[in-house]
Amino acid sequence: MADSLRGKLILASPVLKDPNFVRTVVLIAEHTDEGAMGLVLNRPTGSTVGDAVPDLAWLAGDEEPVYVGGPVAETAVIVLAEFDRPELAGALVDTDLGFIGADADDPEHLSGAIRRARVFAGHAGWGPGQLEDELAEEAWIIEPPTRDEIFTADPDELWAAVLRRKGHRYALLSTMPEDPSLN
Repeated sequence: MADSLRGKLILASPVLKDPNFVRTVVLIAEHTDEGAMGLVLNRPTGSTVGDAVPDLAWLAGDEEPVYVGGPVAETAVIVLAEFDRPELAGALVDTDLGFIGADADDPEHLSGAIRRARVFAGHAGWGPGQLEDELAEEAWIIEPPTRDEIFTADPDELWAAVLRRKGHRYALLSTMPEDPSLN
């Protein structure tokens, strides 16, 4: 396997036609020989955390949207957080970025441990070699994230914003309409 993409963003290129991933930005949380797992960062649902999973409103905020993390296990709730106390994370993606474990509904245990959190329904997943094959087809563009991108307040603009930050031909790509035939 090539270098692990754990902790990196992958952005859907125009080559990728899967409707689940058009113009998505995915944070890769795990990437090994057995496959990869990530979270789509720019697909908010119409539901708020307070409505959909009220027990987690203390973490992410009552009015924050729940995000579609991907097409796998769509009813599973996943909480990505930035930690002041990373030793309390269920699993880490980076030094202080990871997932909240089974104690997500225990505000006392996690008090003072979390800076910010986002709630996802489902995740994106790839089997052994599948992501590498898609990368070879140039279906994804790789870029290291900033924390503000991971927890963006403007998910609708995230794909274009990361491409602009990457610069050069990617900045031009960010201006391309979703359907070029409408240009």
